Amino acid sequence: MDDPYTILGVPRDASADDIRTAYRALAKRHHPDLNPGNAKAEERFKAVASANELLSDPIKRGQFDRGEIDAAGQQRAPRSSYRDYAEGASGHRYGSGGAQSEGWSAEDFSTIFSSIFNEDRHPGGNSPTLGRDELYSLSTSFLEAINGTTRRLTLPDGRVLDVKIPPGTAEGHVLRLRGQGGKGTNGSPAGDALIEVHVSPHRFFERDGDDIRLILPVTLAEAVLGGPVEVPTPGGQVRMNIPPHSDNGTELRLRGRGVPGQGGKPAGDLYATLRVVLGPPDAALEDFLRTWKPEHPVVPRQKMEAGQ
Repeated sequence: MDDPYTILGVPRDASADDIRTAYRALAKRHHPDLNPGNAKAEERFKAVASANELLSDPIKRGQFDRGEIDAAGQQRAPRSSYRDYAEGASGHRYGSGGAQSEGWSAEDFSTIFSSIFNEDRHPGGNSPTLGRDELYSLSTSFLEAINGTTRRLTLPDGRVLDVKIPPGTAEGHVLRLRGQGGKGTNGSPAGDALIEVHVSPHRFFERDGDDIRLILPVTLAEAVLGGPVEVPTPGGQVRMNIPPHSDNGTELRLRGRGVPGQGGKPAGDLYATLRVVLGPPDAALEDFLRTWKPEHPVVPRQKMEAGQ
């Protein structure tokens, strides 16, 4: 197996955040769901997941860096040498001038060489290996992500998972389902399923951090005279009062009607930007405007100068 640092394209001194970022980018690029029928992409995805599994675990990463395990997570057998043997307790009979005749026998040679060759023939043995994490994609609607829901996800192996999407889930958020990833070996626990959530855009809501924005159409009379209007929010219709003489583009705020708060954090707000809609031609309105003489005439383009 290739070096996991090379697979993820990170240096050996990369931070945990660097490794996580590289893994997410590569896993998303090579995910089987995004590359149907592409065997090479599937193999690449598996290699990226395996490399991340090793390097995201501080203990395994340290063991790999010290040469104690290989890229597959298998233990490397310690390689015996004459120096190790001679400098140990069993080598006390050796001096700087070579082997002494006293106490030396063919059994000593047998001990040394059997140690070397037996350990080299059986590296790692049947050591347990933790199952690897597996990345999946799940699409949900804008309102489901804001209000929270449960979606059913069918995995490639036929398993079905009911994935709980918490209220306020943002685009690209990764949910972790413990023990739902690849199977471990020799009694080791399974890895996790990592569910990356993709949120479909809404036809008039737009998320801005913890706030939600929308363009709110109003009539000319509502903008001029003001008054209550019904405003859609992710939680349902809410009545809002429009101040009299509100210009087109006026922004009004509904507190606490944005993204739900999590972990004691307050909910965001909803910002409604007014857009005056004249509607179909109205002869009476046209006649009125032709004869209307405002008490305080306004020249809206007065401050605009050519070339500036």
